[in-house]
Amino acid sequence: MAARGGSVKRFAVIGQPIAHSLSPRIHAGFAEQTGIALSYDALAVAPEDLGAQLAAWHDEGYAGFNVTLPHKTAVAALCTGLSERARVAEAVNTLIRGEGGWEGDNTDGEGLLRDLVDNCGVAVADRRVLVLGAGGAARGILQPLLAEEPAELVLSNRSPWKPETIADALAPYGRIRPATHMALKGDRFDLVINAMSVGHGGGFPRLPEGLLADDAVVYDLSYGEAHAPLARWAGDAGASAVFDGLGMLVEQAAVSFERWHGVLPVTDNVIARLRAA
Repeated sequence: MAARGGSVKRFAVIGQPIAHSLSPRIHAGFAEQTGIALSYDALAVAPEDLGAQLAAWHDEGYAGFNVTLPHKTAVAALCTGLSERARVAEAVNTLIRGEGGWEGDNTDGEGLLRDLVDNCGVAVADRRVLVLGAGGAARGILQPLLAEEPAELVLSNRSPWKPETIADALAPYGRIRPATHMALKGDRFDLVINAMSVGHGGGFPRLPEGLLADDAVVYDLSYGEAHAPLARWAGDAGASAVFDGLGMLVEQAAVSFERWHGVLPVTDNVIARLRAA
């Protein structure tokens, strides 16, 4: 495979843990499809080492990173510049090499909508939408969801403080109703999106009964074993359809790939390969 512009550029996904990540396979598929030569690693980094490691990797010549748990919010504060969507989210999932440091972007919201709307055929407009979780993953998808003009958007967390802070920060883009999980009692939603990371530990919080409206859809930003707890809850709650986040993972990666290389890869064949595996 011939490199465009000569040398092979280096990329990676960073997080902790990271060994399970499918991102190297995804970007290898994109590289094969587009004829762009690159290397792509999965690098574990502890939160306390993040700043020093990013500086060292910049010195080593890395061209970009994808960012996953638990670093999306912390990375935003370490960037020399942020895209508008990363600034609004206060979270970063994509780093682009700049001359003096890292520029941050957030492709999570676009990736979610590309999968949810285009691949899964689930509309957001005029729907009552519940987002579970108030970390960096949730922050990345809220402004794009508001732009779809849902009938209502509720952000729920175990404690009220984070949802209230986020709702205030995103008020210029639309109304978000903050709530604790137990304060949802009596509400019914057409679309529930899980942005919590508890599934990675095999858990799922207690939620009030009757949250799902008729024909409600449940979507999980997690995939693989981390998706299992939500899938069980959604099945017990009577969801008409349940989707994991594998498609979103590929779609947000495609948008990151476009930021780095100026080419938007086709995703359906990559998603199909991962599902088959």
